[in-house]
Amino acid sequence: MPPARPLSLVITTYDRPDALAAVVRACFMQDDKNFEIIIADDGSAANTAACIERLARASPVPLRHVWQPDQGFRAAMARNRGILAARGDYIVFLDGDCIPQRDFIARHRALARPGRLVSGSRILMSEALTRRVLDDGIDVAAASALTHLHWRMGGHINKVAQLLVRWPDIGRRSGGNARRFNWRRIKSCNLAVWRSDLERVNGFDESFTGWGYEDSDLVLRLFHAGVLRTDGAFATEVFHLWHREAGRDRAGSNRQEVLARVETGITQAVKGLRDHVS
Repeated sequence: MPPARPLSLVITTYDRPDALAAVVRACFMQDDKNFEIIIADDGSAANTAACIERLARASPVPLRHVWQPDQGFRAAMARNRGILAARGDYIVFLDGDCIPQRDFIARHRALARPGRLVSGSRILMSEALTRRVLDDGIDVAAASALTHLHWRMGGHINKVAQLLVRWPDIGRRSGGNARRFNWRRIKSCNLAVWRSDLERVNGFDESFTGWGYEDSDLVLRLFHAGVLRTDGAFATEVFHLWHREAGRDRAGSNRQEVLARVETGITQAVKGLRDHVS
């Protein structure tokens, strides 16, 4: 059954307070406000902390800031700290540059089932539209279907059908393809997992540093532990603000590590949640 207790929304961020503010303000506008926000900060500077303080004062839901020193890209550790700070039984992960629609929390709650993760998807935005959203305060989640079509025709978003059509939930929950999912296509920028399942696999593996594949590794280990996938497409889409690509010097080695784990059946993070317990 869907969790009745408040969900925990863990938002990962690093030194982009304008994007974070747009994302969090969209979270304030959720139809379902039975959730908390944990901002998992991978070492941002003081301007992000100041931004979060302002947001916390205006927040209609509990909001907490979890920070760690900037020692390079350590998203796995930031998310683990967010999990440990969370009070909910069900964790929804969102990146600090992904703006949710109004029913994002409600749809994730409706799709939640024991033994399942929910993989959402994203709609990529152009640099020009991103700049307008951040500079002019355009509320993309409130835009009309006509506006979405206009953006798609102008090349400012990469897809539109997912904004215009909603699939029924029944087929997602009982679909025969639940056991056959590709870990390569599931990203932690829009992902929901039961806390008990995260604890069972020791959370994200902090031995992954540098950009990339720490989320693929988590999903692979969850699959090895028996957790199945519910597809959140056409229900939980988020608007992904444009940004320059991060340095990817570790991406190749991280990917090779995940590939090496595919056949092993590994479930446990080498360094994860339990390493934070004193």
